[in-house]
Amino acid sequence: MKRDNNARGRETGPSQRQLRAGELIRHALVEVLREEEISDPALAGVSVTVSEVRMSPDLKHALCFVEPLGAGVTGQGTDGVVAALNRAAKFLRGKLGRHIDMKFTPDLKFIHDESFNAAAAMDRLFADPRVQADLHAPKDENED
Repeated sequence: MKRDNNARGRETGPSQRQLRAGELIRHALVEVLREEEISDPALAGVSVTVSEVRMSPDLKHALCFVEPLGAGVTGQGTDGVVAALNRAAKFLRGKLGRHIDMKFTPDLKFIHDESFNAAAAMDRLFADPRVQADLHAPKDENED
């Protein structure tokens, strides 16, 4: 019988092994994207930032969070660029295998990283004059 280390039902995060493998894949994937010419028109003139790679527990699948820069120039938008990366995933996996020293080269799946949009929304929120007024309002002496 397998013992449940998580008795209280809390989800545990990724293991150190998954984190190390994710960073290894991320760095290698950046090199592959920089060196290789992918013949998809949706990727022409687009720079792609790989912000994070999350590995499955068995290290056979990699979820790659990307942020396309210059996607508006090609007219494809971020969805078109992410779709093009997913179409090229097998090609990229083959090239990635030559850059990493792992037993298996993981399958790659690309998704758009929404954290950049969330950070921009937070910046806009903090720049709002109403929020600024609250931040710089004098404290009431009766408040604790």
